[in-house]
Amino acid sequence: MLLPLFEYLSEFFGPFRVVEFLSTRAILATLTSLMFSLILGPKFINKMRDFQVGQVIRSEGPQSHLSKQGTPTMGGTLILSSIFLSVILWGDLENRYLWVAFLTAMSFGVLGWIDDRLKIKHKSSDGLSPVNKILWQSVIAILACSYLYLSQESISETSLIVPFFKDVSIPLGLGFILLSYLVVIGTSNAVNLTDGLDGLATVPVMLVALSFTLIAYVVGNINFSNYLQLNYVPGVGEITVLLGAIIGSGLGFLWFNAPPAMVFMGDTGSLSLGGVIGVTASASRHELILIIIGGLFVL
Repeated sequence: MLLPLFEYLSEFFGPFRVVEFLSTRAILATLTSLMFSLILGPKFINKMRDFQVGQVIRSEGPQSHLSKQGTPTMGGTLILSSIFLSVILWGDLENRYLWVAFLTAMSFGVLGWIDDRLKIKHKSSDGLSPVNKILWQSVIAILACSYLYLSQESISETSLIVPFFKDVSIPLGLGFILLSYLVVIGTSNAVNLTDGLDGLATVPVMLVALSFTLIAYVVGNINFSNYLQLNYVPGVGEITVLLGAIIGSGLGFLWFNAPPAMVFMGDTGSLSLGGVIGVTASASRHELILIIIGGLFVL
């Protein structure tokens, strides 16, 4: 939203051109989401307490976790709100990669919100049935992956890149949709399961997002990608704005989530953040690298 404004203002005041740089906007998105999370966090947590939106702890887990029963949940709403504001302000809203990752995050977030709401309503750790959850995750993932496939501008954008072998590129054709679907669904649920282990997903998600910020930036820059002999994917670098927003909102959320946790992100946050990571890995053609970077989620 602000990018066209600064492009116009730069005609009258040259230093405003710095905002046109992708790295600058990624940093600004990170700072914006961080400040938004820190400022609105206390109000959000208090509202959740007023509405009695408390975490339901599974009885199968460690007995020490039962003391966390009633801790405000659905903190993913705060995370997604921060991401939404940052991306709208600093992102290039004409970039297709940014939109597909952004809409995937929001769609998974809505699905997670419904799941969390059902758990709270029925005072049970069971929300959406596994069949319904996978069904709607599949719909979102297939739509996102199909769009990436149909909007490709070169065959390299849908080829499997094998790490450490710079000359190995395997055209996938329609297999790209299947592979990307499995990556998105798998990552979303893996992050969700990790967060279920006592809210452990925040820091790992931030670390993976930071890694893919570098990857997307390099792969989306023709000079860096050619120098490092990486597969160039034009336009994918814009996802770094979204990833920066995730890092910033994660830092802000961690301030309230660190022991003793005052809020949990719930499925609202974990499903959406996992989905974004999966889409980013597919869009940047680094699905296999995700296995290494996101090793904790794989385990």
